[in-house]
This record gives sequence, C-alpha cells and structure tokens, in this order.
Amino acid sequence: MNQSCTDLKAAPSTPQSQTEARPLVDPFGRAISYLRVSVTDRCDFRCVYCMAEDMSFLPKADLLTLEELDRLCSAFIARGTRKLRLTGGEPLVRRNIMRLFEGLARHLESGSLDELTLTTNGSRLGFFAPELAACGVRRINVSLDSREPETFKAITRRGDLAQVLKGIDAAQNAGLDVKINMVALKGVNEAEIVPMIRWAHARNMDLTLIEVMPMGAIEPERLDQYLPLSTVRAEIAKHFTLRDLAYRTGGPARYVEVAETGGRLGFITPLTHNFCESCNRVRVTCTGTLYMCLGQEDAADLRTPLRAAPSDALLHAAIEDAIARKPKGHDFKIDRAHKGPAVPRHMSVTGG
Repeated sequence: MNQSCTDLKAAPSTPQSQTEARPLVDPFGRAISYLRVSVTDRCDFRCVYCMAEDMSFLPKADLLTLEELDRLCSAFIARGTRKLRLTGGEPLVRRNIMRLFEGLARHLESGSLDELTLTTNGSRLGFFAPELAACGVRRINVSLDSREPETFKAITRRGDLAQVLKGIDAAQNAGLDVKINMVALKGVNEAEIVPMIRWAHARNMDLTLIEVMPMGAIEPERLDQYLPLSTVRAEIAKHFTLRDLAYRTGGPARYVEVAETGGRLGFITPLTHNFCESCNRVRVTCTGTLYMCLGQEDAADLRTPLRAAPSDALLHAAIEDAIARKPKGHDFKIDRAHKGPAVPRHMSVTGG
C-alpha cells in the first residue's frame, strides 16, 4: 500500500547561515524564485519534437539519488525559490518518485515554498493523482498535443491517448487543477487547436500553446515543425474574442481570456517573442547539472559540491557562482540558415 504524505515525519532542517539565507539575484537584477528539476531523462513516450526515436538514456548510476535531489531542492528553497516544478523526461517513471514529493511537502507545510508541481505526459496520472494531491500538489501541467488517436500516436510514437485522458480524469477527480500544454506543430495538429481550446475550457482547464524549441538532434527538420504562434493567434482570433490578461503563473506564458468560453489561453513564444527579460527560472538536470538558461550551453556542476561534504556550504557557493553567470537571454532561432538545434541536448535532459 502506498504511503501518504501525512504518514511521514518531516525531515530535520539544517541551520542556515546568513549566506545561505540570501536571495539569489542574477547580474540583470532578476530574482531567481522558480526552479525546474528534471528527475529523470527517461520517458515512456518519444515525442517527435522532443526526442530522437532511438534514444540513448543516461546510466541510472549517473542520476542523483532521491535524497540528493531533496537536498539540492531544499538548498534553492533556502535561497528564495518559491515555486518548484519536477519534470523529466517523464517524472512519474522515476522509481519511488513519490518519496521525493513526500519529502518536499514539508516546505509547503512550513511556508518556505508556495507551490510544488510537475509537468507530466499523463500516462501514469491515473495511479499517482491521489498521492500527488495528498502531498500538497494543487496544480499540474499535462502535455497533450492531440486528441485524435492516430495523430497522438504519430506525435508520441508510442503513447496511449485513452490512458492519458483517464489520467486527466483521475487528476481532476483528486482535486488537482490541470493545465494542458500543446506544442503547435505545422501540418500536424494546427487544425486541432481551436477544438482543443473548446474541449479544455469546457472542462475548466487552461490551455497553453508552445512553439517548437530548437533543442537536440531529431529526425524531422525543425523548420518543417515550426509554427509561429503569431500566426496561430491570428487564426484563433477568427473564432474567438481574445482579451489580454495580466495573469501570470511564474512561468514564461502570456495569457489571454477567451471571451466565448471564459477560459484562459496561454502562449509560450521563445522564437516569435522571447520571454527572457523577466526570466526568474533555472533548471537542474537529474545528474545535478545546473543550466542557467534553457537556450544556452553554459552550465554548473552541482553534484560534485553536493557530494563533497555533509554541509551545504560548497553547494551554496557553486549555486551563487552559477547565478552570477546567468545570461540575459537565449539564442533560439529557426530559419533557413538555422535549421539545426540551437543546443545539442534534447529537451528531455533539462526538462519541459
């Protein structure tokens, strides 16, 4: 029987020095309050915009343990992280992953953390949704690029649409707010965008549309997949009345209200209109590599200082040094001269 968060004792807290309590601020004055942590590079799907069909995954021995991931996340929380998102790959394929959620829930209870959440492909939500809710998770993102079974299978290469839809049902039944993430793919799912808005809003779910990001070598040409959301928005406006909103969730999406449905629609536009000026995010991989920018290769090794001593002094020093190098923005481009990936790592390495 699965253990709920309420059955667990809170882990002992580590005394913080004044250095550890200082908020993290980058060279451009942006406070780092949002951490995205990839708990695994593995996934049970092979989405065409995210992975190559024949992927080589990391040896499991290279991954941080769940206890190390907890310690690393806790160090960031001590330095001002208020929102923590666990990602993958697919986070729910990580063995014993609920132990990590159960441990991190103590930061919600103490008030040190505002939100603990995850992005998932939904394949295992049917099993984990009640446990996630018990751990204080209130809102999740589900990646769903098509509601047509054949198109869904073509995009994911191996996903089961019915299983994902059942997972969404289970999440809502458990009291979780669900937001749907949909990557816009030219010639693949663009005709489904308007129906997806109607479906999501009818179920009281926000929908966020995302442009393809040029990360990692994949079989299709990026330019063949790329659908600018400026074009998509113009098409949507033929069907709905869109009103700009000041609403933010802490991430890069810009939202509008769809007057006819009363629902929210988000746009994540790293290419047509980048969101770098207000970036409050950093990403850590499952091996403890900190990327200060999704679209840059500069990174910091946090695994070595994490394992070098039982105290977090070296870890905090490494984090501070890395944040001091956070760039102003990314260099994502997709055009005839930039058809290849902007960075060689796949999206699954640093998390969605």
